[in-house]
Formats: sequence, structure tokens, C-alpha cells
Amino acid sequence: MIAIATLFVVVMLALLVTRMATVALMATGVPYDVARFQARSAMTGVGFTTSESESVVNHPIRRRIILTLMLLGNAGLVTIMASVILSFAGTAGGTESLKRLGVILLGMVPIFLIARSDRFADWIGRVMARSLERWSDLEVRDMVHLMQLTRDYAISELQVQPGDWVADKPLVNLGLPDEGILVLGIQRADGSFVGAPRGGTVIHAYDMLVLYGRSSVLTDLDVRSADIDGDRAHDEAVAENAHLRTDGDELKV
Repeated sequence: MIAIATLFVVVMLALLVTRMATVALMATGVPYDVARFQARSAMTGVGFTTSESESVVNHPIRRRIILTLMLLGNAGLVTIMASVILSFAGTAGGTESLKRLGVILLGMVPIFLIARSDRFADWIGRVMARSLERWSDLEVRDMVHLMQLTRDYAISELQVQPGDWVADKPLVNLGLPDEGILVLGIQRADGSFVGAPRGGTVIHAYDMLVLYGRSSVLTDLDVRSADIDGDRAHDEAVAENAHLRTDGDELKV
């Protein structure tokens, strides 16, 4: 039974560590859905997509978080496998093995129900945010609370490629604020940085944009091409943003 109890403890700790890493990644500007996916991928060692892996590898703090998760994930996987093996070691027969399997399954159900609870996730997120703020150099309070970085809004980086909808255009012609997107800064390919760029600033291929806005719009902008489909996507995003603003005004009234 000690092995089974160890299995429960290790699984619970793995879920807590994954949640903590999600909050830490969000503090670096990663959207909630992407942060959760990256944390779980690193913890389980299954890998992640090319574009997202580049955003992690090129960011020193994110790289450190993912590396820590990989190390903990490998240790946790070994512990879980050993606990499962020891849980069934020394069983007298098939009946005893089935009983222990039933105990494991019954014990896992409340753990995963708690892990899927939004209330529990919000509580853990607040605890982890305070912990990171106190014992790390990540400015979680400033990023999350002041910028309202929830599941709807995020600060994200966008690597501009040739043929992207935003490439080789001045900001004033893009109308990104109409979509609800603000350009906070531009990291040029030559290493220079343009903070709070103005409307006449031209975006070039291979620039790295630092953007703030709704996660869904930022994701769409990242894959938007410089053609009629891209223009149509921009018009739809502008209309959606205007609709959201109108609904917000009506709610305030």
C-alpha cells in the first residue's frame, strides 16, 4: 500500500508542478492555452510544435522553465513506473492484483477531478503567482494583474516572415488597434529595438513583434498571409472587436 500511496503523491505533485509552470510561462507573455500545452508537453516529454518550441528556446526564462519541467518529468515518470510495479509485487494471485488495481483507479478519480476543477485551478494559480512574485525574478503581479492577462488577453511575440500580412507595411496602414491589438515593441533583425513604435514605423520581414491583445486574434495574426484572405481576416477581426466593445458599453449602461 505504501507504493500505491507514493503513486498518488507523485501524480498529485506532477499536476501541481505543471500548473505552476503554466503560471510561470504566462508571466513571460505566453497565452494560457499555449502555456498549459507547453507545460504538459515538457512534463510528459512528448515534445511540442516547431513554432512554439522556437518561442521557448529563444527566450531564456521560458527555456529554463521547460528544462526544469523536463528534468522533473523524467524523475516523476521513473517514480510512477516503479510505484506501479511495486504496487503489484508480491500479490498472491489474480484477485489480489485486481483489488490493488481497483484501489489505484479509485484513487486516481478524485485526483483528476480536482485537477480539472476551475476553482482549484484558479486557487493554485493565485498561490503560484504569489510564490513566483516572492521567490523569483518574474514580475507576475505586473504582467498578469495590471495587464489583465487571463485566458482572453495575452502578451505575445510574433516572428514576421516574408509573405506575412504585416510584412513591409507601416503600422498606420495595418489598423491593428481596430482589431484590439497593440504593438508594444519591435525587435529588429539587426538587434535594435523599437519601443512603443508609432504609426509611421514599417514592419520588416524577420522582425520580432511584441504584441498585446486577445489570444485568439494574436493567433490568427500569426498565420495571416498577405493576400485577399488576409485582408478578409483583418476585416472580420475589426468587426468582432467593434461588436465586443459595443456589448461592453451596453453592459456598463
